[in-house]
Amino acid sequence: MDIQFKGKRALVTGAGKGIGRAIAMKLALCGAETVAISRTQADLDSLKAESPSIETHVIDLSVWSSAKKALEALGHFDLLVNNAGVSRIAPFTEVTEEDFDYVFNTNFKALFNVSQVVAKSMKEKKSGGAIVHVSSAASKQGLNNHAVYCSTKGAVDSLTMVMALELGPHKIRTNAVNPTATMTDMGKYAWSDPQKSKPLLNRIPLGRFAEVDDVVEAVLWLLSDRASYINGVTLPVEGGLLVA
Repeated sequence: MDIQFKGKRALVTGAGKGIGRAIAMKLALCGAETVAISRTQADLDSLKAESPSIETHVIDLSVWSSAKKALEALGHFDLLVNNAGVSRIAPFTEVTEEDFDYVFNTNFKALFNVSQVVAKSMKEKKSGGAIVHVSSAASKQGLNNHAVYCSTKGAVDSLTMVMALELGPHKIRTNAVNPTATMTDMGKYAWSDPQKSKPLLNRIPLGRFAEVDDVVEAVLWLLSDRASYINGVTLPVEGGLLVA
């Protein structure tokens, strides 16, 4: 897909590893002035070594006030990818308040905060822009032992629609991608046991899990002018899982 972002400034959260890292690198390759955020300095150092043009910042997005101040200091962005995310696995009846707060603070509250800072600048400068949230197919289907995670992704999908409605008149598009299990290093480890992976694979008509590039290409398309009339969409990237 020949997409170029020359002259655009892009922010990617959760860019130290996995999908976020790959998105940041691809945006830079496509000409965007790319800023990568992670809470882990070592991950950003290795990203910078691999893609020197990327600007990196360590920011703990789980703390609203300090994160907001740090984000505002980064300046204006034309493109935003909210990728930062965490999970805690436990049966519904055993989820603790700490589990709940930990997952919601990163997966939803931090995403809300980042989006608010970036969108305010887009509105003030009348620049327009494109925002993509990395949600999950887990927002659409129940998943055992993932009560909080699924709930956060459902909240992200709802916010996507509200942002599209409110920001659309300002030429700011907001969409989400909703991948199934994705073969990042962590994903490969988590789904390496055939007893665990086979039941899910059997429900995916295409017969495989998502590769990182499957998600990256969907995100880049939604950010690009080729999707200039796409707004408020939660795009499944799951091989047909949700229709099986």
